Amino acid sequence: MNYTTQEFMVSACSRLIKDNECVFIGVGIPLLAGVVASKIHAPNSVLIYEAGGIGAISRRLPWSISDNATTDNALVATELWRVLGDVQRGYIDVAVIGGAQIDKFGNLNTTAIIGAGKTYQRPTTRLPGSGGANDLASSAKRVLIVMRLEKRKFVEKLDYITSPGYIAGPGDREKAGLRGGGPETVITNKCIFRFDPLTKEMYLDELFPGVTVDEVKAAVEWDLKVGSNLKQVEPPTEGEVEIMHRIDPLGVVLGSKSKQENQSFEEYYKIMKECYESMALLI
Repeated sequence: MNYTTQEFMVSACSRLIKDNECVFIGVGIPLLAGVVASKIHAPNSVLIYEAGGIGAISRRLPWSISDNATTDNALVATELWRVLGDVQRGYIDVAVIGGAQIDKFGNLNTTAIIGAGKTYQRPTTRLPGSGGANDLASSAKRVLIVMRLEKRKFVEKLDYITSPGYIAGPGDREKAGLRGGGPETVITNKCIFRFDPLTKEMYLDELFPGVTVDEVKAAVEWDLKVGSNLKQVEPPTEGEVEIMHRIDPLGVVLGSKSKQENQSFEEYYKIMKECYESMALLI
């Protein structure tokens, strides 16, 4: 089978979620990864959304963290302050987040791209900000980061630290009083990075098929270390791909050949009806 980049990223992320874990996810690839994990190998995992949905079994792709699909068949429909309070109390096993910039210690910037000659008050690009990402990066037991591999994203020095990784190296999280375990893995569209347990520095651990080490290094601003046992990412299984497309039949995340272009309401309704009926079989 031929797989898309998005399918590879969803599959790779989902396999890092373990059974019986409380998983804090957002929309997009993290959501699909959580659903795939819960249907394939982690049936007792509990998916948690920032707006307060806990343990939802969604029948369609939620389009925001407060979409009503985030409470479909949920165990609890609570509020944002409550789930973020649970994050700070150490109840979240793994969180899946993203960023606009990342450095070699896993610190993330989602606040501003300042740019040469600019200031924080008047940056080149103003980004959405932290949301709950700082809470998750600070307090979740494990953090998975999902973002595309581009040189302007993997930088030597962040313009702004929104969410802490290992800050400047070993011991810094502890000095800052952060209770969470810090970033564990970075899943990109070309490879998977992990962090050295001693230096806390990001290193290349797995390559997607057809991607070279030089290609990855060219997209990273710092002197990237390469793992001694470099592996290749296993492709998605047919079962994983089937689940992805059941919950995202419009290709909003998976990008399925512009299914939304020139689409009538009747066509949209038919696709969504089939999605609901298909997902109902998995509940």
